[in-house]
Amino acid sequence: MTDPSAEKKKRPEPVLELLATLYTLEQLEGAAHDMPQIALAGRSNVGKSSLINALARRKKLAKVSSEPGKTRSVNLFEVKPDGFCLTDLPGYGYARRGHEERRNWAALIQKYLEETRSLRALALLVDCRIPTQESDRMMADFAKAHRLPVIVVLTKADKCTLKERSAQQKTWEKITGGRPVVVSAVTRIGLEELWERLRALGAPEETAPSSENDDGSVN
Repeated sequence: MTDPSAEKKKRPEPVLELLATLYTLEQLEGAAHDMPQIALAGRSNVGKSSLINALARRKKLAKVSSEPGKTRSVNLFEVKPDGFCLTDLPGYGYARRGHEERRNWAALIQKYLEETRSLRALALLVDCRIPTQESDRMMADFAKAHRLPVIVVLTKADKCTLKERSAQQKTWEKITGGRPVVVSAVTRIGLEELWERLRALGAPEETAPSSENDDGSVN
């Protein structure tokens, strides 16, 4: 009988490659990607690009900007050899961007979340240093309303105390019903656990384990 732990050790490390960059609703409509997708969403300056680079073990796969709200596109990263995509959505909540620009981003994000048939889950990135934001709650509620599994990812854990991390975990567990993953792109804590959960949800239908609760949350 095959030892499950031995099989896990043989599993190749995931590799991320940029598959597509989409700026408009028209481009989004024309991007017929049938692979399972997991969306990465979060407020501007939550550390999404840094996390993608850390997951990829590369420094410049996703462009990191010192200016919040700089990402203006939907970026699809293929996960090999698993055969699914991590989709980097534009950050939300940055007030210094123009109203028209923020409205266009919101429309792009909403269309992607509502109309992507192959969307498997939402990874909601939350800065563990700041109090719970209404925009993050709204994103979690939107996903749950569409019965989309939610993984809360608490970023920048290297800048928080253990007490602060624990408090944030408890808060978000109450909100979503699922256990958040605490990560740091700097120290790499939590990245292995995050990859395990992403790969479980992104696996092809015939091999994907059932990990969704009745309320749309993920254990």
